[in-house]
Amino acid sequence: MKDSIAAHIERSIDHLKQQGLIPESVSARINVDATKDKKFGDFASNVALVLAKQAGMPPRALAEKIVADLESGSQNDIEKMEIAGPGFINFFVSNASNYTALQEIFEKTEAFGKSTVGEGQKYQVEFVSANPTGPLHVGHGRGAAYGASVADLLEAAGYQVDREYYVNDAGRQMNILAVSVWIRYLQGQGLDFPFPDNAYKGDYILDIAQRLSERFGSELGCSIEQLSEELPLDESQGGDKEQYIDALIQRARQLLGDRYQDVFNQGLNAIVEDIREDLGEFGVHYNNWFSEASLSEDIEQALERLQSKGHLYEKEGALWFRSTAFGDDKDRVVRRDNGETTYFASDIAYHMNKFKRGYDKVINIWGADHHGYIARVKAALQAMELDAEKLDVRLVQFAILYRGQERVQMSTRSGSFVTLRELRDEVGNDAARFFYVTRKAEQHMDFDLDLAKSESKDNPVYYIQYAHARIASMIRKARDMGVECDTSAGIDYLGSNGTDNEIDLAKRLSIYPETLATAATQLEPHMLTHYLRDLASEFHTYYNAHKVLVDDTELRNARMTLSLAVQQVIHNGLRLLGVSAPNEM
Repeated sequence: MKDSIAAHIERSIDHLKQQGLIPESVSARINVDATKDKKFGDFASNVALVLAKQAGMPPRALAEKIVADLESGSQNDIEKMEIAGPGFINFFVSNASNYTALQEIFEKTEAFGKSTVGEGQKYQVEFVSANPTGPLHVGHGRGAAYGASVADLLEAAGYQVDREYYVNDAGRQMNILAVSVWIRYLQGQGLDFPFPDNAYKGDYILDIAQRLSERFGSELGCSIEQLSEELPLDESQGGDKEQYIDALIQRARQLLGDRYQDVFNQGLNAIVEDIREDLGEFGVHYNNWFSEASLSEDIEQALERLQSKGHLYEKEGALWFRSTAFGDDKDRVVRRDNGETTYFASDIAYHMNKFKRGYDKVINIWGADHHGYIARVKAALQAMELDAEKLDVRLVQFAILYRGQERVQMSTRSGSFVTLRELRDEVGNDAARFFYVTRKAEQHMDFDLDLAKSESKDNPVYYIQYAHARIASMIRKARDMGVECDTSAGIDYLGSNGTDNEIDLAKRLSIYPETLATAATQLEPHMLTHYLRDLASEFHTYYNAHKVLVDDTELRNARMTLSLAVQQVIHNGLRLLGVSAPNEM
């Protein structure tokens, strides 16, 4: 209906130009919004205020001309128009026009709400990308649910979307993982060696070490003397845990030689496969799993590009990027004094690689603790003369999990954390996917386990799914009664006899496509969760007040038609959020 009114206004403005009543140059995007108060009509437009200066007349005078032109034509969907305040135009639509969306719902079914807003544009969404040093925890789950929903919404709005997971399979943390696995392997072989303070301590390390032992037997072993000789002290012994773990990594490399890569790969592959399986079970899938280790050539190309443009300099044996020249708070090291490139150098190369792939927009979904990375990455893009505006970084706050009144602490290194898999087992995929996206991604979130498992209207996902199941139950009962629904007859009846409740419900259905497009372009799936909650609430109120399967055929058709339309929209919306729409509960 909004699009129809906007089209009427556009035609009216063209008429006024043709009559010489306003200049030919008058032009602006026409905004039409649903009103919050029925006394101001169903929709309102500020077009007269926007165009008044261009038209060379007061807004109210222009509004009067637009309304007069509209009234001279034939707009069967508009019952009346009023001018309010300084020049707003309020539109009261005809009763029949309130139900035009219903016919579209039945014609398009699962495609209802989808659009071509992003047609011809190619987007990449990179999300989760957790270091493969342990299982995903509940914090990662929020990024997974948000990223997957954003990608699905963008596709529904017509964008071509590539989903990517950046696998950090290089660098120090992966070497710490390898050493953690190896020490547990050695302990399993009977070597009495203390576990490093800075190693990964979760039970999953024991599992990987056991598989390493099953695969290689005692081939990767060594003596306590070989392992301990001239190692610095660990933190628990009065030393520095960082220096100790780095020394232990070097010792592992020396003793294992080429076999070190076997240990490294055992840990990496086991955890990546676990992450892939976990996310797949969560309904999160990717077009590409991109390996950081594959970036070696890109890193050198990126550094050469920065060097050729004069943005690198040497200091204290290291190579620095002059990122302060592009708004960062300090310059950044890209190559250490030992010749190794930094994580930041990999980030530069990875983003250069993304841009080479020709995306119109690159969307990074990062944890909130990566806020400081945004300025430096955008600085690097600018320095390489790439369009930094094509990079859109969205930060996701970790979800805080509560069991009763106790907050559960999470640390991958210590091994004391609640995994995403454990959360899913407890509350189910549907509740987890929905709850994670009920708030803006950058807002803090307390995950209420008791609410997520409750079967009440206070649990939004249950309340919405129950509306869908309730309608499915009504359909089964109708079939048992030998009753079928004529949706065309139902729409006709509503157009002449619809009650205020039915009009409100139909209007709610009609704004679904707009809600979907806005949620997609603004990358805010919480808009869809709120819409579905409101739709379910209005339906439950309606269903409780009106018996659907009445004897009167015309009335029954009308009520069944409206219910079936609600069911279809709930199904479509939940599907985009990765949530099921059950027929029984």
